[in-house]
Amino acid sequence: MLTRLCRLALEVKYVGSAREFYETRLGLVPADESDTEVAYDVGETTLVLRRPTAVPRGGIHTHYAFSTTREAYEGWVERFSELDPVEFSFGSSRSVYVYDPDGNCVEVGGTESADSADAGGAVGPDGAGPLTGIFEVVLEVADVDRAEERYRALGFEVVDEGAERRRVRLSGPVDIELWEPQLGIADARGGVHVDLTFAAADAREAVDAGAPWADGPEDVDGGLRVRDANGHVLTFRDGRC
Repeated sequence: MLTRLCRLALEVKYVGSAREFYETRLGLVPADESDTEVAYDVGETTLVLRRPTAVPRGGIHTHYAFSTTREAYEGWVERFSELDPVEFSFGSSRSVYVYDPDGNCVEVGGTESADSADAGGAVGPDGAGPLTGIFEVVLEVADVDRAEERYRALGFEVVDEGAERRRVRLSGPVDIELWEPQLGIADARGGVHVDLTFAAADAREAVDAGAPWADGPEDVDGGLRVRDANGHVLTFRDGRC
């Protein structure tokens, strides 16, 4: 039903300091910019940093993950050495966690082989290999069971769950983790009022599948925008980003 994560938007207080982190520390190159926001293409997904001047706002204290190659991973650990990083292993995959100036927990995971990776225009800084995409976003929800029901209706599949089902991981065009309020690895928190845009085989079908919504649908940006009961904003676009 949903075929691609087109966009993840984060709220930043000061665009300048946020840009310094993402461009200097992560080597991202602006694809579009204005006085209130800047956008970066990372693989198939656009990361947007946005000042809170209107709705939808970007997500706050969002935990999300960039992918890189397993071969490039150690370069990112070295690159983050001055930022008090936290490392964690998931079987054969490893991840390193740091925080941006606005309190978002930024993960870089060595999840891909060099042969399969597509840098998508992003170039890693100082010998760290390129970031190849965004593979995970964590959303804070009031009730995991209810939120899981909606994402399963949108075509996601449960692949893991935490103790007492206060955390559920679902796989789709991006991995979505649904967390009731808690601290995760590196004391990360789930994102609040996160703004996500997806490509969909049929935007209206996606809206209908996930209904009821707290607000919308609204015709916007060549697609349909809704807001769920947890305040997260989802935009569905017909077959494109």
